[in-house]
Formats: sequence, structure tokens, C-alpha cells
Amino acid sequence: MKGHEAAVASGLSRRALLGSAAAVAAGVIAGSGTAFAAPGTRGTVPELWHEFVREPYRHPQIPFVGRAGFGGGAARLPRRPVVADVRDFGAVADGRTDCAPAINRAIAAAGAAGGGTVRIPPGVLRVDGLIRLGHSHVVLRGAGSGRTTLRATRNLTELIGPYGSRYGGDKSSWSWAGGLIWLAPEARWNSLTEAIRERAWPFEGWTGNRREEWRTLTRTAAARAGDWTVTVTDPAGLRPGALVLLRLSDDAGHTLLRHMAGDGPGPDAYTWTDKSKLLSYVPYEWPVRITRVRGHEVTLERPLPLDLRPEWEPQFTTHVPELTGSGVEGLTLEAVETPQQPHLLDLGYNGVVLQCAYDCWVDDVTVRNTDNGFGLVAASACTLRRTRVSGRGSHHPYFCREGSHDNLVQDFTIEERTTPAPAGTQLHGINVEGLSSHNVWSRGEMRMGTFDSHRGMPFANVRTDITVHNNGRHGGDASAGPLFGARFTHWNIRVTNGRAGLMKIDALAPYSATVGINEVREFDQIDVPDFEGDLHSRLELYGTTGVVRPANLHEAQRAVQVRRSGR
Repeated sequence: MKGHEAAVASGLSRRALLGSAAAVAAGVIAGSGTAFAAPGTRGTVPELWHEFVREPYRHPQIPFVGRAGFGGGAARLPRRPVVADVRDFGAVADGRTDCAPAINRAIAAAGAAGGGTVRIPPGVLRVDGLIRLGHSHVVLRGAGSGRTTLRATRNLTELIGPYGSRYGGDKSSWSWAGGLIWLAPEARWNSLTEAIRERAWPFEGWTGNRREEWRTLTRTAAARAGDWTVTVTDPAGLRPGALVLLRLSDDAGHTLLRHMAGDGPGPDAYTWTDKSKLLSYVPYEWPVRITRVRGHEVTLERPLPLDLRPEWEPQFTTHVPELTGSGVEGLTLEAVETPQQPHLLDLGYNGVVLQCAYDCWVDDVTVRNTDNGFGLVAASACTLRRTRVSGRGSHHPYFCREGSHDNLVQDFTIEERTTPAPAGTQLHGINVEGLSSHNVWSRGEMRMGTFDSHRGMPFANVRTDITVHNNGRHGGDASAGPLFGARFTHWNIRVTNGRAGLMKIDALAPYSATVGINEVREFDQIDVPDFEGDLHSRLELYGTTGVVRPANLHEAQRAVQVRRSGR
């Protein structure tokens, strides 16, 4: 075993979860045909899981997501000391006083102090402006989602201005961007909103409004997806703990995009050249922390998501300064109730958005009456835990886009809407798009919506242990390309209304897996595969409910003690 792989394996062992997930992993590693489920019950371990345990970082259908989320999937979030109370800055929980300026002053004071928790008391606090978290290591904490409510009275169109699409047309980008609680580095937020006010519609990611704010740190040698260590040309600018951007450019034959789709005859035959929106998403940018530099060998916090091939000019680069170590906890954000707008014309009564954020989190937060609920925009390694979308109905209850990677959305709920959907509106669900990869949605209850793969060829994402009333529809412009790239996995999915669309994906997604889903049938929106021929997708334990073991793919990957020898 190579030294770095031994270190990784031992690290996973130390972080192994206790309880049922550990029991599942232990049983599977031992090669048993069944594994721990609950007292008095037994389940079935699919062949795909046995295969995955033997080859966890390079399985052809199942991605490795065992380190998704804050702190590599840490079970506990940080508890930072209280350094500011919004009442000391003028906030009054009377439901009438505009508390947004006071809350933002308290957040700024915490940032100036180098971080800490900003406390919000129980009660209802009116906010007529948006709340900004732009400094690292600052936590905004209420008394609990059932005790502290921020009542938002204005939308982002009023607060910042109209936001058109960089791809043209009359769409409102507030339909998929921005939040009334917005976590983003201060300088990045300022540049974004200045561009919006100037109607110079920006790119929203890690390298600036025009994708030019970066420089090369070093080139890298060829490597395989799943490697934890890469060889670099010049390690001088690299150090342990630093966040770098892995940048991969496509070539004239679009072999990078074909690789994201699994390679082979289907992607080779696909027409890539006219997919203008998809082509605008590359270069592929993947943020990752360095854990060790030894000579020219650099070890990463997570395994490589893709091969590194010379024709894609693989390199580590700089990026805009990230927001890290910040979070929002224990509150409800309730927008004034207004009718949902026609599709793609949202005004921006949006919930909580993380942008250019790494190792940040949202915990015990409810959003109500929002156009869009929780957003990940060029955000990576973040955790959304115990979140809920409720009220009059949302366009995107959850959205994950613009190259967002390695995030964990856990213990989430989408409630049934409280008012009928107005004509001309649309409901999606848990959205992923724009080459976003290795994200996980786990332990969810969706009383409406769908698994919205929104074109833009997201790949290697996992949805596991979710109950869904599948009544939403996916979106996505045809110029954004395929619905799915390779290695999507749907594992232990309970569809309450029997609709197959975007749940059972063995006939849609290349090199993917559908495991442990009840019988479903096609109706409403029906899709055809983007790629011709054999998709090399797998279907196991079809027609079952709750029998697949491990029951939660993400938890089992976290718990498994990877033993690799002879490498």
C-alpha cells in the first residue's frame, strides 16, 4: 500500500461512524449476504455494494462520496463562542422594527474580531434588507427554527435590481441565484452585485465575473480518477491546508465532456459542438484542500473526481478568496407571502444561498414562502442539515449549480405547498446542474417535487434514503446538453405515487445505478436517453421498499474501513 493511501485509509477508519452504519459496513466487508437493518429485520446486500467495497474510489457506476460535506463529512459542526448579540446593535424582536441593518452590523463586528457566533434572540425580527455573511468563521445562530423567525419583506429585485441571464432572453437569474441570507466572500459578493447593477451579467464562480481572476500555481502530471496523490511540476506555491482549484480544459474533440459521460460509443456519437451553454461551463473547476506536500507529490483531501490527461492541461490554480468555516443555524426565514411568479421570472424571495463557499454549513433552518429555498452556487464541501422548505410553494426548493461539488444535504424536508400553484409556474425539487459532481442528498422527505437533474451534465451525484411524492418536473435548456453524466446513484428510494420519471434512471443515465426502489411507471414528463447504445447502467432490488442494505449509501461509505493492499 502506498504511504498516502495508507494514511487515507487510516483516516477513514478513525472517522468511522458508530451504530448501525458501522454495523452495516462491517457486515458487508465480511462478505455476508445480509447486513444489520434493525432488531428483528434483515435486508439484502446488492452485488453493487460488494463491488464498491472492493474498488471504492474507481467503481464504474457508484461514485465515492464518503467525504462529502463540511470537514470531510464531519458528524459534528463547530460551536464558536458568542462574540455579538444582535440586540446590542439595535435589533428588536417585535416584528415591526427593521432589524437587517443591526444584524449585518453584528455580523461585521464578528468578522472584524476574526470570527465567532452572532446570536439572534427568540421572537420575530423583521428584515427589510438581505443578510450578508461575508467573513470566514462567522456563525449566525438563532434560538432554533421553531423559536427565531426573520420575516423578510422585500425581494432581491427590489434590493439589488433586475438580474438578467448571461445567455440572453428575458429570464430572471433570481430564479436560480442569490439569497435573502447570502453567504459569500465579501469581495466576491460586491463584484457580483456591482455587475448586476451595471447589467453586465456575470459568471458566478470561483474565478470572477469574467472567469479571469486566476493564475497557474503548477501543472500536474497525468493521474487517474480516484487517486489521492498527484505529481506536480512545481510544488513551491503549495502548502498543506491551502485551498486550490483543479482546472481541466476541454479539447477540440470534447474528450473531457465525453469522459464525464463515461466515455465509450454513446458519448463519442453525441453532438457536443452545438451545446453552447454546456460548453460555457468548461473549464471544469474543482476546489480541494491540500493535506500534504512531499517533494513533487501532493496529497489531496478527497480523491480525484476525473482522470487528469495531458490534453486537458491539468493544473492547480488560484481563485477568488473563499468563505470558509461560516454557518447559519437555528432560525426560520419567512418571506412575505406573495403569489409565485411565472416560470423563470422570479423576483428573488429566495432563502439561504452559499456561494464561493468551502467548508460552510446550514443547520436547523426553515425557509417559508420563498421563490427558491436553499442554494449551492459554486459552493463545495458544505453541509446543509435539518433544513426545511415550507409555505406557498417554491420554484427550486433546493438548487445546486455552477460547478458545486462534494456537498451534503442531509435530513431535509420539502413540505406540500399550502396554496395551489398559479398557472405558468413550475416546481422542480432537489436540483443539480452545471457539471456539479459528488454531491449527496440523504435522508429526505419530499412531499412534492422531483430529483431534478437540470441538464448541464451533472455527474457522480448520489440520492439515498429518500421518500418522494414525485410530482415535479425537471428543467434545462437544450443547449445545456445531457441530463446526466456518468455515475449517478439512486439508492433506497421510496416513490409514494409510483411515477418513474427521474427516479429509475437505468434507461437514462450512463454508467449509473438504481438500487432499492419500489415499482414505478412512466407518466407525465417522460425522457429519452441522451446517449445511444448500451448505457452500462445497473438496476438491482427493483420493486422493493426498504430492503436494501446498507440502507443509506452515504453513511455506509463514511463508515466503511477501506482496506487496500498491494497498491
